[in-house]
Amino acid sequence: MTTNDLPSTNMPASAHPSGKRGYNLFLLLVAGLGGLLYGIDVGIIGGALPYLEATSRLTASQLSVIVAAVLLGSVFSTLFAGMLADWMGRKPLMVLSGVAFILSIPVIALSHGYGPLFFGRLLQGIGGGLIGVVVPLYLAECLPASSRGKGTGVFQWLLTLGIVAAAVVGIYYSYRVEAVAATGDAASLLIFKDQAWRRIFWVSLPPGILFALGSLLVTESPRWLFRHGKEQLAHAALLRSRTPQQAGLELCEMKETAHIATAPRSSSGKIGGKIQDSLLRRKYVIPFLLACVILFCNTATGINSIIGYNTGILLQSGLSDLHAHWGYVIFTVVNFLMTMVGITLVDRKGRKFLLILGAGGMIVSLTAVGVMFLRTEKLNLDCRGPIQAMVGPNQELALRFDPAEADRLLAGEGYAGSDIQSDRASLAIIYSYGGFTASTSYARSGDPAAAPIQISRASCVPANKVEAFFKNPFADLDAARSAPLKIEKALIGRVPDAGHGWGVAMSLYAFMAFFALGPGVCVWLALSELMPTRIRSNGMSIALVINQLVSTTLAAIFLPFVGKHGYSSMFFLFAGFTVVYFLVATFLLPETKGKTLEEIEAYFEGREAR
Repeated sequence: MTTNDLPSTNMPASAHPSGKRGYNLFLLLVAGLGGLLYGIDVGIIGGALPYLEATSRLTASQLSVIVAAVLLGSVFSTLFAGMLADWMGRKPLMVLSGVAFILSIPVIALSHGYGPLFFGRLLQGIGGGLIGVVVPLYLAECLPASSRGKGTGVFQWLLTLGIVAAAVVGIYYSYRVEAVAATGDAASLLIFKDQAWRRIFWVSLPPGILFALGSLLVTESPRWLFRHGKEQLAHAALLRSRTPQQAGLELCEMKETAHIATAPRSSSGKIGGKIQDSLLRRKYVIPFLLACVILFCNTATGINSIIGYNTGILLQSGLSDLHAHWGYVIFTVVNFLMTMVGITLVDRKGRKFLLILGAGGMIVSLTAVGVMFLRTEKLNLDCRGPIQAMVGPNQELALRFDPAEADRLLAGEGYAGSDIQSDRASLAIIYSYGGFTASTSYARSGDPAAAPIQISRASCVPANKVEAFFKNPFADLDAARSAPLKIEKALIGRVPDAGHGWGVAMSLYAFMAFFALGPGVCVWLALSELMPTRIRSNGMSIALVINQLVSTTLAAIFLPFVGKHGYSSMFFLFAGFTVVYFLVATFLLPETKGKTLEEIEAYFEGREAR
């Protein structure tokens, strides 16, 4: 049997009565609200962070932990999401995830100090992590095979809408802040910035409330009910979204799959022996490994890092500050619109086709960005010597990088070329105190409103041993508190013109379009469809933990890696992982379009579904 020869027994979608269709639409609405919350979870901090940084008096180290707390909470909750989904059911866990998100918002928005902020963000991440597991799981088990692709795609579609909404809210408040700043009243500006980041978080509260209420109104997953011995309730749950014929057929498939999984087997695998069903059988191992590889590669393409650092990337590519921020908004809109296209195609063209198309386009786009950055980064000059000489006796550094300072640094290194111009130069500094390393953001000499580069021990060395463990578990925190400041690298380079910046932006838009069209929609389907019923919830949790650990690692190394090796190397690395993604989708992934979960499981078992 080839990968495209899975048998199909599902009824046409047109067989659904209007009542069934209405309930399925309600399922999609509730799932979409879950996706919206997940997207807000990812994107909300981007707009709030500048104002939080300006008013909270938190150190750079503490702010980094506040940003990462969502990832930490998400990893923690994902570890237990599968177990909780099996124990308490899909529906109660959806309600619980919505309540956790709702509670996190007032904790964050009303907080004064590091502790409440960290707890609120951690709780927000816990809610997001639970949503990321339980909603795709619930949809895969509840929707008919004919609409499962679109249904799970709606989750991703509104996830992208959440990111767009977060970006739009952020840029709205940036204009408001600019208007207040024009009055010249510093006290009013400080008060408004403090209100701005709190209001940005309050905006995300209504979707959380709607998701929690909607989760109370849907039925429990029929497959969870069946596995817990509630066959009549499972049949009733199937009838809410399927015709009686479809419901009866799927219930029979559940019984057959359950019988095969629990029947005694001989050592040769034939029913009638004495060896019980093992989790090491190919129908469990192969789809589990496939899902883990796909989830790993999906994040290793750099999607979350490119979203998180998009504005900085566009600034360094040559766009102005305002154009870079608008460029990010366009980037999120492309994601949203192309996800709509992906949803319409996923049940027509299939998951495999879209993954191959998307990964292929992403490889070309990422390579193009890498090549464009490589052309300018070849001209970079390391001026760490003059920068190190500027470090004061207190082992700190304050440097205003303007055209005059750029001229001085270039002259100090004996630069006599014309490629790097003092009024369009950039500077990024990698520095360390003992075993802890940090990086400054890129400063541009042509930006008169830019704040001076500030390097201090507090911006690099963790405040306590817990933070130190997550930043570098092998470093000596006590030694770092008295170690001298060392400039590891100080790269001064040319800021390209706006044409180069828009070239990079267009390539990133192409990358986002191909990602949204293929992996963005299909990854949730791959995760929920490939996993057999017996291991689906726990298997999804493990695969998502891998996904989030990769995301956290890439986010943590992005700036140091870029500062040391350049944006070009980072994008070439992303392209390499995407090549692996392309090969896996092409040669190892079966097509699951229009197949029931039991049919997919039968395929990996190497037998026909009856």
